[in-house]
Amino acid sequence: MSETFELTVEVREDKGKGASRRLRRLSDRIPAIIYGGDQPPQPLSIIRKDLEKALETEAFYSSILSLQLDGKTEKAILKDLQRHPSKDRVMHADFLRVSANVAIKISVPLHFINEDEAPGVKLEGGIVQYAITELEISCLPGDIPEYIEVDLGALNIGDNVHLTDIKMPAGVDSTALDMGEAQDLLVASVVAPRAVAAEDTETDEEAPAAGDVPTASDEQAADDADGGDDSED
Repeated sequence: MSETFELTVEVREDKGKGASRRLRRLSDRIPAIIYGGDQPPQPLSIIRKDLEKALETEAFYSSILSLQLDGKTEKAILKDLQRHPSKDRVMHADFLRVSANVAIKISVPLHFINEDEAPGVKLEGGIVQYAITELEISCLPGDIPEYIEVDLGALNIGDNVHLTDIKMPAGVDSTALDMGEAQDLLVASVVAPRAVAAEDTETDEEAPAAGDVPTASDEQAADDADGGDDSED
């Protein structure tokens, strides 16, 4: 189970883009919203430095959060985060209320282990390629894992790991696999180094034998056989 983080938030009375810009510029706070459950959406604001400090911890993105609001505690998860397109600055945060007895969907990071011990890497000089680095799961809030481990220790060059190869924690399901085996996504693979792959390609592309090189007369014969006529009417 992932750890719990605590943030103090305030109700945000002013709404709209102008109000959000003033909030960020004058109060150094981040506009946010909390929604879900049996309550209406509630606009919020958070002290910028508090949110940015919490975001430095990977577990924050997949943990149950305790939002302190007007003396009450709201349990929620971070559902979405908007950043400035060029400055990588947080502009807005969305939180989803959670209930202990209601399953939720959330993305958790994948932690890859034993890459260096994989025969394809250690003995054959292969390279690990990661197709995805996080996975959307469905589970009860109390079962949210901080991360999911993916063991690459047995891979040779050309081997792959798919979703069905990952051992999910108890009570946790992959939302992709819930849609059927057709969604058995590639997670990671071990491939040959590019230099080696390029050499193999060059070896396969053998130069034609001298007798196989087309001559000018051969090309003319081919044109005649095709009935080609380059003259204009």
